[in-house]
Amino acid sequence: MSTTESSPPRSGQDWEEVQSAADFQELRRRLRTFVFPVTGIFLAWYLVYVLMSSYAPSIMSIKVFGNVNVGLLFGLLQFVSTFGITAWYVHYANRKLDPLASKLRDQLEEERR
Repeated sequence: MSTTESSPPRSGQDWEEVQSAADFQELRRRLRTFVFPVTGIFLAWYLVYVLMSSYAPSIMSIKVFGNVNVGLLFGLLQFVSTFGITAWYVHYANRKLDPLASKLRDQLEEERR
């Protein structure tokens, strides 16, 4: 078998060992401490937008300038917040997740040899 071919997959027991490793647990903790709160905040923000659209149309129809009203601004801010969260996650992953994931991958690849 040449070095470019992949090795056979590891057994289930090996995967259980990886999952129980301290570095893997730390990687999961770091991911969860970002993803869960940010997801909750974004969903709450979206829910406010939907509820305001449904139950407060008089507020959402207030003109801000020209034909642009509060509802349109809220809708556009949904896109802005989505892109902002994406950029924030990329920055977070580059700093906190990727170095640890690379370390784990390197350890696993070293063990396979």
